[in-house]
Amino acid sequence: MNSIAKIMETMEYGPSVEDSGAVREWLAGHPRWGHFIGGKFTKPGKGFDTIDPATGEVLAHISQGTVGDVTAAVRAARRAQPGWAKLSGHERARFIYAIARTIQKRERFLSVLETMDNGKPIRESRDIDIPLVVRHFYHHAGWAELRDSEFPDHAPLGVCGQIIPWNFPLLMLAWKIAPALAAGNTVVLKPAEYTPLTALAFAEICAAVGLPAGVVNIVTGDGETGAALVDAKVDKIAFTGSTEVGRAIRAATAGSGKRLTLELGGKSPFVVMPDADLDAAVEGVVDSIWFNQGQVCCAGSRILVAEQVADAFETRLRHRLSHLRMGPPLDKSTDIGAIVHPVQKARIEAIVAEGIAAGAELVGGETGDGCFIAPGYLKNITPANPAMAQEIFGPIATLSSFRNADEAVELANNTRYGLAASVWSESAAVATDIAAQIRAGVVWVNCANLFDAAAPFGGMRESGFGREGGRVGMLDYLAPPPVKPAKAADAGRLSAMPHEGASAGGIGIDRTPKLYIGGAQKRPDGGASYEVKGGLVPFGNRKDIRNAVEAAAKSVKWAGMGGHGRAQVLYYIAENLSARAEDFARLTSKPEVDAAIRRCFHYAAQADKFDGRAVHAKAGHVTLVLPEPWGVMGVICPEEAPLAGFLSLVLPAIAMGNNVVALPSQQGALAVTELYQVFDTSDLPGGVVNIVTGPHADLAKTLAQHDEVAAIWSTPAQRRLVEAENVGNLKATWTPAPRDWLGPQAQGVEFLDHAVQWKTVWQPYGALPDGGAGAKY
Repeated sequence: MNSIAKIMETMEYGPSVEDSGAVREWLAGHPRWGHFIGGKFTKPGKGFDTIDPATGEVLAHISQGTVGDVTAAVRAARRAQPGWAKLSGHERARFIYAIARTIQKRERFLSVLETMDNGKPIRESRDIDIPLVVRHFYHHAGWAELRDSEFPDHAPLGVCGQIIPWNFPLLMLAWKIAPALAAGNTVVLKPAEYTPLTALAFAEICAAVGLPAGVVNIVTGDGETGAALVDAKVDKIAFTGSTEVGRAIRAATAGSGKRLTLELGGKSPFVVMPDADLDAAVEGVVDSIWFNQGQVCCAGSRILVAEQVADAFETRLRHRLSHLRMGPPLDKSTDIGAIVHPVQKARIEAIVAEGIAAGAELVGGETGDGCFIAPGYLKNITPANPAMAQEIFGPIATLSSFRNADEAVELANNTRYGLAASVWSESAAVATDIAAQIRAGVVWVNCANLFDAAAPFGGMRESGFGREGGRVGMLDYLAPPPVKPAKAADAGRLSAMPHEGASAGGIGIDRTPKLYIGGAQKRPDGGASYEVKGGLVPFGNRKDIRNAVEAAAKSVKWAGMGGHGRAQVLYYIAENLSARAEDFARLTSKPEVDAAIRRCFHYAAQADKFDGRAVHAKAGHVTLVLPEPWGVMGVICPEEAPLAGFLSLVLPAIAMGNNVVALPSQQGALAVTELYQVFDTSDLPGGVVNIVTGPHADLAKTLAQHDEVAAIWSTPAQRRLVEAENVGNLKATWTPAPRDWLGPQAQGVEFLDHAVQWKTVWQPYGALPDGGAGAKY
């Protein structure tokens, strides 16, 4: 036995194992599990064993959900949904509060169960995961109480299918179930195959608090069960998991009308600037990556360090890693627990081997017996190395350096992902400048891996779309106020085959029809045009779309002008459109021109007033939720009201700082092509609005496939095509409901909500409680 003096020298901890007796007793009473459907557990069926990854011990037998099981669960949820939605917000809040309070009372039991099923250290489950689960249900009990006043005229979506991963089993469940119930939806949730036990324990809690039967349903199983849920008759799919599976879900739901939220993979940068507190940064990267075995989609797995301090940082990092303790997850002294499953361990080892084969050097990262891998990192690694591109999802990071701030941003954004980032600098100006340039849904400044129910979480680019948490997350579980349907539009066919060099007469019409790209009129590729009422318009093609997207991507001035600058330009557009009102009325109608002018004024007013907010999250931090433009947006306009419909969609997009490639009405495009004169005289920078006329189906396909287009607004006619064709790049899509494009329902906050993606920025603020140690938790 070590003497006290020796212990003080080595700071070694003796074993301090959490008592698992209560969990083992519970498992002994539940050796085989069925599904939780309609408020009851079904008879256990054929399935698989869930194991403790640290020991290989079988914990329980889990039923494999079939198509029939999923169908039964969806039916139960559908039957329960009207009654649940009819409850007052206060009544729903009481149920959600009861869930929160019951979880709080069972925190220690759930923490041990989570650790045994997942392999993460008990400190992570006990001090972070389960308290955050409680926080989410408390927070959303508040949203249930306030839903009708905070989201007037909104309604629940109906039945939500939810699929969660194995890295945060109960926390991911809370992220999805809590807002769904608060909004008035019912749910069918499929937990991860490897980690179903806390979801089943949660089902028992739902029964214990008297939650109405069918409001929450749990169906266990593997990927086939998840696929059955995606195909089922649900109104929304919320998925957290790999980008590859996210693509499959996007393809399966294309054109179905199902609301979709995807929180996918990440390869998050951890940027250490020259003036950073290196000791704090090292502790931050250890906390971000290794305390959870790197099994976090937002872990700062790409460590980017300024060249000036790279050696000093690595020295500190090696020293810190040498003192991390890998061992039994139930031991309170363990820092590094077990990888969730042998399959995942093998995947990590394969990616690391690829990285080494491509020239990287592995520091640490020794493979232990069973499902253990020691923490480590790959150094001397190039941006082209496979380990820099792939999500390792394990306790192995990459370490590389940069020379200046511009290179730091370039390297940080050199990934198809955009989930999270962490920036370290003692200069607030430097840190926030870098944070603003990194394309990620969450950025932590001088901190890492902070989460809160009030702070939206979600990604950009191929890390998915949609948000979970806070007001923004609630909107993803609510249907907007209903709109008055528009009269059925007769889109018709193009009235004539394209022909070369055709001309047209009429007021203000160029005798050679041209597109509007990059702030200038350009002939379409091939010079074709087609006939519409009143004249000819250009017949654009794939190359024209590519040129328009390129012009939009190059127009970087617009977003940097700020809300006030953009508002002035929109007012100028209104002024110049008013000056030519009679000309445009001849091409459309006076009521439509009046509506178009009103749109200009409305979005000029909104340009500097659609704000983010600071949310009440963790003490010692200020948490900002900021609207950011998508960048390049594709906009497919309705056939009816061609001028007003065009401006009703394009104006909110550019008011928020986006650049747009717009496809106007096929048959009513003549008035839109004339807008180039209004734009040119209104100080609108070239490339902000690009107009390509022609057949929607062909042009929309190219827009959807283009990687530089970050979001697309579609018509119902093109929805399926657009959603199916962007599987490869997973851009966000929105299909506005048909409406009267001359009326008041053709403008408003709903359009602005879809014109931005939300970025959550965490910054230390003020004195942290208990010296900072407890602020994270």
